Amino acid sequence: MTATPAPALTAPVRFERHGLIGLLRIANPPVNALSPATVAGLIAGLAAFEAAPDLQALVIHAEGRTFVAGGDISSFEAPDFSTVPYNSFLARLEAGQRPVIALLHGTPLGGGLELAMACHRRLAVASTRLGLPEVKLGLIPGSLGTQRLPRLVGAVLALDLMQSGRMIAAPDALQAGLVDELIVAAPGLPAADGLLQAGLARVQSLLAEAGGAAALVRRSSAQTAPGGPLPADFFSQALATAARKPQYPALAGLVRCAEAAVTLPFAQGEAVEAEVFAGVLRSGASASLRHLFFAEREAAKIPGLPKDLPLREIRRVGIVGAGTMGGGIAMNFANVGIPVVLVEATPEALDRGVALVRANYAATAAKGRMSLAQVEQRMGLLQGSTDFERLSDCDLVIEAVFENMALKKEVAARLGQVCRPGAIIATNTSTLDVDAIAEATGRPADVLGTHFFSPANVMRLLEVVRGAKTAPEVLATVMKLAGRIHKVAAVSGVCYGFIGNRMAEPYMREAEFLLMEGATPAQIDAAIEAQGLAMGPCRMLDMAGIDVGAKTVIELGKAGGLPDDPSYRALCRKLFELGRFGQKTGAGYYRYAGRTALPDPEVERISAALAAEHGVQRRSDISAAEIVERLLYPLINEGALILEEGIAYRPGDIDIIWTAGYGFPDHRGGPVFLADAIGLPAIVEALTRHGQRHGAGDPHGYWRVAPLLARCAAEGRRLSDVGRG
Repeated sequence: MTATPAPALTAPVRFERHGLIGLLRIANPPVNALSPATVAGLIAGLAAFEAAPDLQALVIHAEGRTFVAGGDISSFEAPDFSTVPYNSFLARLEAGQRPVIALLHGTPLGGGLELAMACHRRLAVASTRLGLPEVKLGLIPGSLGTQRLPRLVGAVLALDLMQSGRMIAAPDALQAGLVDELIVAAPGLPAADGLLQAGLARVQSLLAEAGGAAALVRRSSAQTAPGGPLPADFFSQALATAARKPQYPALAGLVRCAEAAVTLPFAQGEAVEAEVFAGVLRSGASASLRHLFFAEREAAKIPGLPKDLPLREIRRVGIVGAGTMGGGIAMNFANVGIPVVLVEATPEALDRGVALVRANYAATAAKGRMSLAQVEQRMGLLQGSTDFERLSDCDLVIEAVFENMALKKEVAARLGQVCRPGAIIATNTSTLDVDAIAEATGRPADVLGTHFFSPANVMRLLEVVRGAKTAPEVLATVMKLAGRIHKVAAVSGVCYGFIGNRMAEPYMREAEFLLMEGATPAQIDAAIEAQGLAMGPCRMLDMAGIDVGAKTVIELGKAGGLPDDPSYRALCRKLFELGRFGQKTGAGYYRYAGRTALPDPEVERISAALAAEHGVQRRSDISAAEIVERLLYPLINEGALILEEGIAYRPGDIDIIWTAGYGFPDHRGGPVFLADAIGLPAIVEALTRHGQRHGAGDPHGYWRVAPLLARCAAEGRRLSDVGRG
């Protein structure tokens, strides 16, 4: 069949005639997002179809790797943003008397799935995955997705899909009623082209089988939600569940919309959706989540690195150290089909490490998230050895030995000799000097830091540390690899603790000073957790291991990085001396019954004794507000110093690191975004006030306001905007 070109429409959309079938071809790479130009093109394309009464049907198809994969999120920030033009187009599309069929492939998401649901039929290839992920941006679908989806698949599944933001596979979507038919793309063509050829042929068959075009018109807005009557308390229970997370107002809003879809006429449900959408769009949660959405994408862009920089090929990875961290790192690569060599010093340590990896996979399989065959396939990609020479054919080798500079330098020197020319050497350190480790290899251009977060096979963040001599293509290769292993990566320069742990240091410093002054671990943790953090500093260090935290402080002291203050992190070091390592020993800041943290009077006694030893005044008037200011404001201040020093490229990189790696609440947008919401002048005032009250002239600079923070506060600038424009 030969396509007949029609008059040119708005650039991302073309209208064509294929015999008696009209075709709207969407081409807005990379994911055919619904930009204003795309919407304008769709509107013009529908008008062209309406002006051709001889055509029997309209097919909507997208070129490239996917059908429309959502809206243009940046347009939400525009003061004149409105869903009205697109929603009016969808209403016109659905109201037509001739059938409109969507050909689906890739990931029709958000506004793209809403486009498909406004069509009268949806044909998809089996690999298609569909979803309404707006909740991940603190939003709800705003183009009648909340009204059409329940009418197609029922309220229970629709609410699950919308509140989770998860995708549904095409075969399951077919069974649920979201997709009408699975088709096989024509062979020998690129995927989208093969789908188009098969889809046009199938539409011709449908027209012939139906005995007329009108028989194929089926409007989702006119359907009744399938599945029969719901339990009488279904929506009240769903609202009660959503109320447990008031920081995410979209969850309750989705319940309201789903209930409207089931109980009200379409036009009234449309009004409910519009009201809820307007409300959540203005919410702080949505602003924060949209900020992180853009920050995550910006974090992958490294200033000064050309897009076409040749990358080094990573076909095989080596890991030195088969402990909890090393095994977890190895799993990331095995999960995506990359062979791994895991090296340990002794057979016993190696066996323990491999057994731990298998146990982790087995636990995942027991939860139904992986088959036993997949467990064996991934374990088959993992080879263990006690021979360093087995690393000689690896393209990337990551050392994951204990956080001890002497040991890491020793391992680095061996890797410099064993690794083949061109292989990348990475150090998994959380605080140590990557440049010093790089020099120990004798080939520092091949070296960078890869700070994985524990458990490494679960945590999303990878902090990539760029050394002074790291070759550009080495950095670019590892950043690309991070996406391949499903990590969110952000780059840090070299300094103590890099971005995340450097900012955590004043946070922990003030937690310990407050404990010596008379606060309890539970009081401190409660004040911080009330701000939305996953856990407070005392519970966090107990879980991570007080021994790990104390050794970090000790290593910093060896490097000459500690202040001339014997009270600095004295409590952490004392607990370490006493063998109170946290959960692993049953006692740390708390005592433990299993994993349950319980108050321990012994910690108060130790804190009081240290206070007396170091001349710290005990008091009983410590408020939650003081705790929040003394922990979070120095953390923010340190972030401003990191920006000023160029350790972080962008403010958003800091927010990504803290939300993806440290449990900072995403609905607050990260420390920098939160600082702007609080108000920089208020933070500067509080830092100055606490410095005067607690610092006795601040001889150690604990409360010294970062110059960048002071300037932004004085000039009325946002810290989040540093480096823009």
